Amino acid sequence: MPEQEGKVAVVTGASSGLGLETALQLARRGALVVVACRDLRRGGAAEAIGAESGRGDVEVAGLDLGDLDSVRQFSEWCCGRFERLDLLVNNAGVMVPPASSTADGFELQFGTNHLGHFALTARLMGLLRATADSRVVTVSSHAHRMGEVCFDDLQWESRPYRAAAAYAQSKLANLLFCFELQRRIDDAGIEMLSVASHPGFSRTGILRHSRVLKVWNPLFAMPVSQGALTTLFAATSPDAEPGGYYGPNRWGQLRGHPTRVKPSAAAKNRETATRLWQVSEELVGLQCLPQ
Repeated sequence: MPEQEGKVAVVTGASSGLGLETALQLARRGALVVVACRDLRRGGAAEAIGAESGRGDVEVAGLDLGDLDSVRQFSEWCCGRFERLDLLVNNAGVMVPPASSTADGFELQFGTNHLGHFALTARLMGLLRATADSRVVTVSSHAHRMGEVCFDDLQWESRPYRAAAAYAQSKLANLLFCFELQRRIDDAGIEMLSVASHPGFSRTGILRHSRVLKVWNPLFAMPVSQGALTTLFAATSPDAEPGGYYGPNRWGQLRGHPTRVKPSAAAKNRETATRLWQVSEELVGLQCLPQ
């Protein structure tokens, strides 16, 4: 990893798992890392990053991506606290929970994994634009290949709820957002990168709602120290390309080291991406880098 001295990074979902590892490694390279976590009672683990890294400063702040008012409050705090933002890592997420909704009435996975991060990026865009060579990294999943964005029923109000399908939709939305963001960055001539990653099969608590994956987890999953490498590559490598998508290079992208991987054809659909962007702006009541 290149040196991160003098840089400011926000990592969502950084109180445990891949987010915590990402924050730790950024701090070890000298970044000031904002650990954004839903439950401040778990912030103690995050605060230990500063002591363990021995270098970068760490600040812990509350952020519930399933509550747009919390996103607003966190963003206002960031904009008042910092004059720059070099890196935003949209990492936090929920996976295959029972049917439930966010504070704003969105299906939990779509509302948290996509809309929460969409709103956060929109609110922090001023800081990102004010920082040369800033990056937005969006953490997706190999499961996006099974996803379909159902515009007629994004919130699963008309269909029997299927948690895995809802998760896949949210992860496909993550990639569509990443690629559309880079197109808008290019059109606006901004010095910024939008990059995506996925961690393969990594040993994290996000799998707790899946009985099958919980069994496979200790047998086949990578430790978080390796699973976070794709995100760290996307976040810091000079070789990361605009609109690039990075995942593990072995076992069908389940394990290994970072490499550029191909998204599904659905993730590259420009018409779907544009429509999702417009719908997302309407749902969260914000414009994010309008054309």
